[in-house]
Amino acid sequence: MDITLRLAQQPEADELLSRSPLAVMTGMLLDQQVPMEWAFTGPYTIAQRMGSDDLDAHEIAARDPEEFAALLSQKPAVHRYPGSMAKRVQQLCQYLVDHHDGDASAVWRDVPTGAEVLKRLNALPGYGKQKSQIFLALLGKQMGVTPEGWREAAGAYGDADAHRSAADITGQESLEKVRAFKQEAKRARKKT
Repeated sequence: MDITLRLAQQPEADELLSRSPLAVMTGMLLDQQVPMEWAFTGPYTIAQRMGSDDLDAHEIAARDPEEFAALLSQKPAVHRYPGSMAKRVQQLCQYLVDHHDGDASAVWRDVPTGAEVLKRLNALPGYGKQKSQIFLALLGKQMGVTPEGWREAAGAYGDADAHRSAADITGQESLEKVRAFKQEAKRARKKT
């Protein structure tokens, strides 16, 4: 991949995300109940603790679950819930091994429509509709994956010039705009 992602706001972690489809997919999986930068730094931390410069779906899926959970639990922990997220990361990797020979980019490569990419993302363990739409928007907006109808399939996350999600983060300023959007949405939900 010849892209530059700035989701982790940390050069080494962003470099990994920019070249590794599995890393960015794993970062999106981890992006819940923790700050986005923490989630997207997770793949780099996992790779480092595994003694590698990238993630390998086959290796992660084959790892002893208790050992992998311990790896994510080391201080500082990869996630607020390292045990449950370790299980989810291994489930994701096992799915990729079983259905795509461990190749995360096969989920979207050569898929003709955004609706089909969304369907494939929805099938991933740990990916619900919202996470899938955000990831589809990230693919389209920042990773050059733009099958027919991708914006429509991504819903509001596919809107141009939006600042709703990780799909819209290109640096510190856009991160702050996304945070402001999320805080305002949270306030609006509390009022209803």
